[in-house]
Amino acid sequence: MSAKARFLKKLQDQHPRRTDFDTKAEADIAAFRQRISQLQETMETWLAGTDIRTETTVVSLIELLTGGSAFTVPGITLHYAQRRIRFTPVFLYGQGVTGCIEVCLYAEGTLQPLYRLFMRSGDRHDWTWCPAGMQRGKPEWFDEEAFFTMIAPLLPE
Repeated sequence: MSAKARFLKKLQDQHPRRTDFDTKAEADIAAFRQRISQLQETMETWLAGTDIRTETTVVSLIELLTGGSAFTVPGITLHYAQRRIRFTPVFLYGQGVTGCIEVCLYAEGTLQPLYRLFMRSGDRHDWTWCPAGMQRGKPEWFDEEAFFTMIAPLLPE
């Protein structure tokens, strides 16, 4: 962990967290928002010194498992030349997972799903990932190596 990351984590730990949510869903939505923002900060650290630009987007979700309530969460777009990789939140609750982000490449007028990230998966409380369309198996830990594997298609052949 870099000195900057340690500093920012320590700074964040200094602020009291809101723990008086009325429902588990409210707490999970707040955690999803916070974890996506932290994920973007981490990506920006990993991408420092490159020509890849990050952009925060706003994504609206409707979670049917919480009574059909709508809420917004941040999304992340990475830009390089005419290509983009979008990290788009797609649902809060799924089978065995909480907080799913779809990772897609947008290039030359086409959309290609690449991977999925999960805020929590099974007993894992850190980000995990798997290839798009993979329904079975255990997601892998998400780290810097996985990140650069995911965004490799951002660079033209």
